Amino acid sequence: MTQAAPVSPVDRAGLRQRVDKALTEFLAGQRGRLAAVDDALAPVAEAIEAFVLGGGKRLRPAFAYWGFRGAGGVDGDQVVTALAALEFVQASALIHDDLMDRSDTRRGEPAVHRRFAARHRQSGWGGDPDGFGDAAALLLGDLCLVWSDELLHSSGLDLRALARARPVFDEMRTEVTVGQYLDVLTQATGDTSVERASKVARYKSAKYTVERPLLLGAALADATADVRTAYSAYGLPLGEAFQLRDDVLGVFGDPALTGKPAGDDLREGKRTFLVAAAGEATDDAGRELLFSRLGDPELDEQGVARLRELITASGALARTEQRIVTLTDSALAALTAVDLDTEARQALVDLAIAATRRAD
Repeated sequence: MTQAAPVSPVDRAGLRQRVDKALTEFLAGQRGRLAAVDDALAPVAEAIEAFVLGGGKRLRPAFAYWGFRGAGGVDGDQVVTALAALEFVQASALIHDDLMDRSDTRRGEPAVHRRFAARHRQSGWGGDPDGFGDAAALLLGDLCLVWSDELLHSSGLDLRALARARPVFDEMRTEVTVGQYLDVLTQATGDTSVERASKVARYKSAKYTVERPLLLGAALADATADVRTAYSAYGLPLGEAFQLRDDVLGVFGDPALTGKPAGDDLREGKRTFLVAAAGEATDDAGRELLFSRLGDPELDEQGVARLRELITASGALARTEQRIVTLTDSALAALTAVDLDTEARQALVDLAIAATRRAD
């Protein structure tokens, strides 16, 4: 596999700083709008600012930007602003995901529903603090989705370019939402098949992380059909590889890097490819242990360690790692089949490696 460049592709062309600048300016304006409604909305503005500006890899705007440049798009702050809207889609998905999973933390900080539940308790308000926190997270996630639309359409881009981008943007948000539902459904039904786990990964994360951002950039650049085809051939396997790496980190990751407790996916009962592969490969006793403890919120460090050992011994971890390599190689091969801007092609190669070798 090709080695990644020393400079992160997210940082090339000053992209990370430009995305952050666009988000900061937009959020400052939204803070003023909320303040004009009621002073009580200040914590809402603060929470969204902290969530959006306080972390995040900016991978989705990066895939979209280099997809735009690869298709011949001319750099400009307006396009960066438009693509920064992807960070609000991501924020919405994560806030809702943490709520559904009952996660305590995100990026080492309290999840939004926990943040507002704590505010309720500290203020001595009436009613159920956790119910208040859940309602607040639901509404803040919705607000982020609304703001993704607003930022895209207020970016200053040509209306014809926005019209080309709109169907891709809509399809992406539909896919991630139904993917989230399939994830919840899979946990409820106990479906442990590799096929179901792969479909959930594809729609919940893979498509909206890589393929759709690429196609969004392609649409803004008015890309040719062969470029769009190559982007899908690159984006779909790479998006799946990205999610598989996320699944591995959810079980084996270092909490200091991931910002979430060790083995959190096991406590939440995530029916990932990694878990499904372990279920397929282990014996009856192993399956009994795996699926009796999976989704146990009281799973302690010793329990996490036992399940990690089982997953490793079954060969599921090695199988998942090999699949990440195979999918990434397939994605990189797709870039050789189409004529792209040289700098953008290299950036997409580097993004593929960064996305699949990450530790956080």
